[in-house]
Amino acid sequence: MRAPGIFSDGGMAEYMIVDDARHLVPIGDLDPVKNVSLTDAGLTPYRAVKSALPKLVPGSTAVVIGSGGLGHVAIQLLKALSATTVVVLDVGEAQLELARAVGADHTFLSNPDAIPAVKDLTRGLGATVVFDFVGIQPTADLSAKMVAAAGSVVVVGVASGAVPIGQTTVPLDVTGRAINWGSRTELMEVVELAKRGAINIHVERFSLDEAPAAYEKLHAGEIRGRAVIVP
Repeated sequence: MRAPGIFSDGGMAEYMIVDDARHLVPIGDLDPVKNVSLTDAGLTPYRAVKSALPKLVPGSTAVVIGSGGLGHVAIQLLKALSATTVVVLDVGEAQLELARAVGADHTFLSNPDAIPAVKDLTRGLGATVVFDFVGIQPTADLSAKMVAAAGSVVVVGVASGAVPIGQTTVPLDVTGRAINWGSRTELMEVVELAKRGAINIHVERFSLDEAPAAYEKLHAGEIRGRAVIVP
């Protein structure tokens, strides 16, 4: 399936062609404007978190790099699905404020100083799992330097950063995954979590005419959560 608005035109329009009714998931009484982003902002972090759940036992630590459109949902999913301690890194205080509002246990600015801060929190061990929702090389470097032995790095951000997995680049037994999107079954599970109030996507609403301004705010890092264009 080629997703409308990603691989083909039609993501911002009054009507959109769906190639099969099977690709529609009912949302019940949920507000469609607030929850339209579940198909990405909910589904992608859900798959990322779900893949790491066996390691996120009580006493573990999960680091989320980037508390934006997907990251702020990942924080909520980690709190809803595990007993891990959630640490969030971002470049600005506004983003960290959102992270704390949705459940982060600890927050730090996303820079090299975060490495010893995470190590101090984990008694020198490092993070059990690092979720990189930015994906640039500086955040990849942070991931490699703060992940614990036998831990995991899960890259979600779509950029050119990479974590080299080798004997001298990361602690022993570290695994790496790159995740984007998920299955229909997982989307149904995400919708159920939203219905139960376990996750709540923060959105800023724009009209179709305001779409260029929304992109400008997104580029400037001024969107809190997700921008939603409403025709």
